[in-house]
Amino acid sequence: MTDAPLIDPFARPITYLRVSVTDRCDFRCTYCMAEHMQFLPKKELLSLEELDRLCSAFVGLGVQKLRITGGEPLVRRDIMTFFQRMSRHLDSGALRELTLTTNGSQLARFAPDLAALGMKRVNVSLDTLVPEKFAEITRWGRLDQVLEGIAAAKRAGLRVKINAVALKGFNEDELFSLIDWCGGEGHDLTFIEVMPMGDMGEELRLDQYWPLSELRARLAERFTLTETDETTGGPARYFRLEETGQRIGFITPLTHNFCESCNRVRVTCTGELFMCLGQEDNADLRAPLRAHPSDDSALIAAIRGAISRKPKGHDFDYSRQGVAGQMSRHMSHTGG
Repeated sequence: MTDAPLIDPFARPITYLRVSVTDRCDFRCTYCMAEHMQFLPKKELLSLEELDRLCSAFVGLGVQKLRITGGEPLVRRDIMTFFQRMSRHLDSGALRELTLTTNGSQLARFAPDLAALGMKRVNVSLDTLVPEKFAEITRWGRLDQVLEGIAAAKRAGLRVKINAVALKGFNEDELFSLIDWCGGEGHDLTFIEVMPMGDMGEELRLDQYWPLSELRARLAERFTLTETDETTGGPARYFRLEETGQRIGFITPLTHNFCESCNRVRVTCTGELFMCLGQEDNADLRAPLRAHPSDDSALIAAIRGAISRKPKGHDFDYSRQGVAGQMSRHMSHTGG
């Protein structure tokens, strides 16, 4: 039965797909990519038409949430035609949510159109509110451009969730100012542990690593944290700050493994399906897409075969001052 839902070997339904539409970005964040990145030849990237076929196949197999990532997805030429095509699945009810993770640099330009086609919320990566530190961590970015993009998204009616990577010695001193700013603007905030992705030096990773257990303990000195059963379909665990009513999320692939409830897979901009962010096993979906341009049966068979190999969990570990389970591929290739 071609339209039977995707269930992995551990009885987890796969309902969430993250798709990278480009490896290119207008920033060079230090924990995401090298300063002088060698980007992929454009012919290796899936075309917008191939991305449509691939995502539509997953929607037909029961995926209800589709998150578009990069690189920076909004720098891809004609990307709005892809979003417009995907909106038909929102209109039909097959897709419950179409959303986006962005650095915010292009939001001022695109937010109104994204809202008009049915997008309800976006995630914006923002690790600091200090312009000089923002320029340092992104290498090429301007904080004022991102803040204007966030404001434009809010004006367009998009809910904004801020994703902040917890970086020891970098934004530790901004913990409460980030929370205060998000509270004042009405944005949710999620902290993310830095992950061992990309060949950027083990020493740097260990120096940057700030366990969210420590961050949460610091929060608890000022706030009463109550864990909630809320979910947005992803890996974050949410807590309510009783004093302010804010919702704070924590994504902790290292200190708290969230694999037991994993409902998601990732597709790279070149059509590689990764069943687990922290494992190297993958399936080539570009080959069946290009070999059978008018028939998706081979694509669907490849997807099903891959899901049958989805592992129970990943192996990320920073214990003993070493990085175990380190991935050689950059986050910008896999999709943030």
